[in-house]
Amino acid sequence: MRILLVKTSSLGDVIHNLPVASDLRRQFPGAVIDWCVEEAFAGIARLHPAIAEVIPVAIRRWRGALPSRATWREIGDFRRRLGGKSYDAVLDTQGLIKSGLITFFAKGPCYGYAAEVAREPLASWFYDKTFVIPPNAHAVERNRWLAAAAFGYSVDLPLDYGIAAPAADFPWLPDGRRAVLLTATSRDDKLWDEDRWIALARHLLARGLTPALPWGNARERRRAERIAARSAGAVVAPPLSLAELAALIGGAELAVGVDTGLIHLAAALGVPAIALYVATDPALTGVYGTRDFRNLGAPGRAPGAEEVIDAVTQELRR
Repeated sequence: MRILLVKTSSLGDVIHNLPVASDLRRQFPGAVIDWCVEEAFAGIARLHPAIAEVIPVAIRRWRGALPSRATWREIGDFRRRLGGKSYDAVLDTQGLIKSGLITFFAKGPCYGYAAEVAREPLASWFYDKTFVIPPNAHAVERNRWLAAAAFGYSVDLPLDYGIAAPAADFPWLPDGRRAVLLTATSRDDKLWDEDRWIALARHLLARGLTPALPWGNARERRRAERIAARSAGAVVAPPLSLAELAALIGGAELAVGVDTGLIHLAAALGVPAIALYVATDPALTGVYGTRDFRNLGAPGRAPGAEEVIDAVTQELRR
C-alpha cells in the first residue's frame, strides 16, 4: 500500500499531523507513506521514520511571484513529481482549497473532511470520499479520527508523535541544564510582555538552568537580545535550522513559549511544555502531548509572570 499525506502548513498544524503517520505505520506496517508539505516545514516531516518521501510544495513563495516564468516552471515540476506515482490513498487532513487542489493533482482516491466540518468547505469538492469529524475536538485528535475513518480502523492506540530530536552540538551554549524560551510568534497580539520574560529567565537562572532564546528574523533577534541583556546568563541562539531547533528543544528540561509552532514541537518531542496564550484560544489547538504540558492564558487574559513561574517551579519539582 502506498499512501500520500497532505498537510502543508503551518508549523503547528504539520506537527499535529505527525501522529497520523504513527497510527498508519502501526496499522499498516508494510505501507509506504509519503507526505506533501510546505518547503519551510519539510524538516518536520523528515523527522518521522515512517515517512518514505517528503514532497515539498512552495505555495507561500509562489503566491508572491506568480508573474515569474521560473515560478510556473517550478509549479510544473511539482505537478509532474506529484503525479509521477500512483497512490492507494491520498489523505488531506488540512481541509483547505490549496490542499484539496494538491489531492486533485495526485494519482489515487482522495479522502478528506466533509464540507460542513472542513476549514474551507469548497475543499471537499476535490475528495472522492468525505467524513464528518467533530470540529470541537483537538486538532491532533481530529487528524487521527479522519485517518481512522478513511482507512477503516479504530483509534484505540496511545498518542505517538513518532519523532525524536536529532543530535547536534551547540558550542555557543554553556554546558549543563537548559530551558528554551520561545518568545517569538507571527502576530504581535500573541506576544508576551518582555518584562515577564525577564522575570521568568531570572527565575530559571536562579534554579541553575540556562535560558536559551532562539529567533527567526531580525526583529525577533532584537527582542531576544533585549531579554537576555537584562537576564545575565541567558543566551541568544545563533541562526538555527528547523532540525537544529528540534535538537535544541529536545535536549531541554522544559520549554516555555507563546502561541507558536515550536512550542508544539516541544510537546511532540516529549519535552515538558508550557504554552502562553494571549490572543488565541488553546481549547482546540493548544499544546497536546504525551508528557507534562500546560496551556496558560486565554484571549484577552495573558498569564501573569507569577502564574508562569509557579507552573515552571511545579514542573521542575517533578
